[in-house]
Amino acid sequence: MARDINKACALQEKGIEVRIGSFDDIPSLGKAVAGIDKVLLISGLDQNRLQQHKNVVDAAKVAGVKHIAYTGVALKDASESAIKSFIADQFSTEEYIRQNGLTYPFLRNTLYADTLPFFTGDKIFKSGIHLPASSGKAPFALRKELGEATANVLLQNGHENKTYHLTGSGLFSFGNIANILSKLSGKTIGYKDINTERFIDTLKQLGVPETGATVTAGFIANIKNRQYEIATNDLENLLGRKSTALRSVLKSIYKI
Repeated sequence: MARDINKACALQEKGIEVRIGSFDDIPSLGKAVAGIDKVLLISGLDQNRLQQHKNVVDAAKVAGVKHIAYTGVALKDASESAIKSFIADQFSTEEYIRQNGLTYPFLRNTLYADTLPFFTGDKIFKSGIHLPASSGKAPFALRKELGEATANVLLQNGHENKTYHLTGSGLFSFGNIANILSKLSGKTIGYKDINTERFIDTLKQLGVPETGATVTAGFIANIKNRQYEIATNDLENLLGRKSTALRSVLKSIYKI
């Protein structure tokens, strides 16, 4: 589904059917999911995301869709999150799907390893890592492997009403990441724990809008508070193989 058909030409060229729909346009959603057995709902970033998610669920139910796969977030305690409202919407969506009697798998994703350069900045090999994350850890995973696992769930039976925590196989702090990058690059890369205000100011100086800077700092605060310290084998089980080791991920995304 796409809001603008012109932005989905590459998919059409591959023979993929593209339907027009918007999370804010319920009639268009109804047409988009008509005749569909399974719907994949990927959590949105819009401030009105919870209502948008509900619109998709409502349209799917009216259209006779029986099965919704939803990608949420793997977190220990949403009520203690540093970005509580953002995270709460994820779990409220899960509850809304349950309340409407649709079968589901909930695919709770960890933090994307692909976003590490955004957190660490582009001067990491000169000035090191400066983040307000203390010694908190996260089981970073590649977005493409999370996507592959999700596709496998959609193509297979037996995942009805199950909740998966899709995480990397190990927990890593930014201090750990600095050490791995030091060994890979042959340079000494340090990690310094800074205060949140300094981090937000740095992001704003780089042109990140205040809301974006605050949300980003919230993700880092969740790491500091060990909210993401959930490591399971769910991702590897759904992939049918080991997930990519963080060392290999870092070597690739930092082009070492």
